[in-house]
Amino acid sequence: MSDAIRAVILGIIEGVTEFLPVSSTGHLLLAERFFHLGEGAFWDSFTVLIQLGAILAIVGLYFKKLWDVVIGFFTGDTYSRRFVIGVLVAFLPAVVVGLVAGKYIKSVLFNPWVVCFTLIVGGAILLWVDKLDLKPREHDATRFPLLMYLYIGIAQCVAMIPGVSRSGASIVAAMFLGADKRAAAEFSFFLAIPTMIGAFAYDFYKNRSEMTTDHMGIVAIGFVVSFVTAIIVVKTFLEYVTRHGFVVFAWWRVIVGTLGLIALALGR
Repeated sequence: MSDAIRAVILGIIEGVTEFLPVSSTGHLLLAERFFHLGEGAFWDSFTVLIQLGAILAIVGLYFKKLWDVVIGFFTGDTYSRRFVIGVLVAFLPAVVVGLVAGKYIKSVLFNPWVVCFTLIVGGAILLWVDKLDLKPREHDATRFPLLMYLYIGIAQCVAMIPGVSRSGASIVAAMFLGADKRAAAEFSFFLAIPTMIGAFAYDFYKNRSEMTTDHMGIVAIGFVVSFVTAIIVVKTFLEYVTRHGFVVFAWWRVIVGTLGLIALALGR
C-alpha cells in the first residue's frame, strides 16, 4: 500500500472519529495494529499532525461565532471574555496531566488491549447516560458557568487513556452538569481547538528535524482529507445527536471493542 493511500485512509478515520464520542486515538491505534496502517515513528506523528485539519474544520464551521467572541473579548463583552476564560480553564487540566504523566500514559496504556476494553466500557457508559432523564439547564455552550468549564476540563483528562474519547468524556461531563446534548457536543468542539493545536505544535516542534519534503506531502494529504471529512461529520452529528442521542455510537464502540478483543485473543 502506498503512503498516499495510507494517508487518505488515516485522514478519513481521523476526520470521522475526532468529534464523535468513539475515540479517534483508539481507532487509529487499532487500524495500525490490525491493518498495519501507520506503523513507525513518522506515522505516530502523522496521526497527531493531521488532527489540525479536523480542528480547522471546526474553526470554519463556527467562524462567525468564534469571530464574534474574539471581537467581544477585545471590546469588553462580558460573556465573550468569560467564554474565552472558560475554554482556557477547561484546557489547563489536560496540560498539567499531559506534562506530569504523558510519557507514562503513552508507554503503558497505548496498546490495543487497553483500547478495546475502554471502548466497551465507554460504550456502556454512553448507553447508560442516554437513558437517564437528565434535566438540562444550559443551552448555550458559550455561556456555561466557569466552574462547569473547569469540571468538563478535568473530565477530559480521562480521555488521555486511548479508547476513552476526548469528545465523549467532555460531552458526558457537560450533560451531567446540566447541558443539553447539542450544547455539550458544541463545547467539546470548542475545547478541542486549543487542545489539538497544542498537541500539533508540540509534536511538530519535537519532530521538525525528521520531516522531509516527502513527509510534509503525506501530512498535507491526510490534513486535507481529515478537514473535509470532519466538516461533513460535524454537521451531520449535531443534527443526529440532538434528535436521536448517542445509542448508535455506544453500540459502535461496544462492537469494535469486542471484535478487537476477539482478534487479539486469537493472536491476530
